[in-house]
Amino acid sequence: MTYEHLLVETVDGIATITLNRPEKRNALALDVMTELTAALREIGRSEALGVVLAANGPVFSAGHNFGDMAGAGLNEARALFQVCTEMMDTVQSIHQPVIARVHALATAAGCQLVATCDLAIAAASASFAIPGGKGGLFCHTPLVAVARNIGRKRALEMALTGDAIDAATAAEWGLVNRVVPDDDLDQAVADLIGRATRGSVLSKSLGKHGFYAQVDLDQPKAYDYAIELMASAAMIDDAQEGFAAFLEKRRPKFSQRP
Repeated sequence: MTYEHLLVETVDGIATITLNRPEKRNALALDVMTELTAALREIGRSEALGVVLAANGPVFSAGHNFGDMAGAGLNEARALFQVCTEMMDTVQSIHQPVIARVHALATAAGCQLVATCDLAIAAASASFAIPGGKGGLFCHTPLVAVARNIGRKRALEMALTGDAIDAATAAEWGLVNRVVPDDDLDQAVADLIGRATRGSVLSKSLGKHGFYAQVDLDQPKAYDYAIELMASAAMIDDAQEGFAAFLEKRRPKFSQRP
């Protein structure tokens, strides 16, 4: 597929999707979200091993486009946020690990997008905000993803004040995996996505989906779910190959895909 607002390329099994509307601060306008969802789904059906989500320009993403909301009726507004939620859900539903490469400000739904990705690495100059608390529309939907990363008190501090946090704070709070010097960002992203995509592709897909299915359950239900998933996953050919390779002291040869 070709895209108007994205750049998409795959190199050595890693697909990179780059938000490419720097003049609009990579705002998540309706057409951008539709394209990003389509790109993620296309990659999800491909043989790519992992996904890097990046952006061009001085802002990673400024979040929703106010032009889509100004003067909109209730049904139009509801549809807009449903499209956004579908996009976020797609990040977590494809079988590949998705890592956010955050080089600059990620705000509102842009911050939500980072929080939704499986992994995230930020440049030292990056910052993060859910700024609706400063304006007329509270960041209700971004808060869903952000709170699931950093906890209630910190999420509400971000949402109620609207103030940005720097990259070091984002790492301390758990919004990103780590912070690196700006010049080391690409190397750090490549290193993490490389380590996150080794091993059995099918096993990792089951692991990603299983994580999101159990993480918000209470502990007994989470264990019940995980027991059944792990027991059935132990039956797949790649799992048995891993056991045999370990016992035979050789490198495993995995072959299964989702």
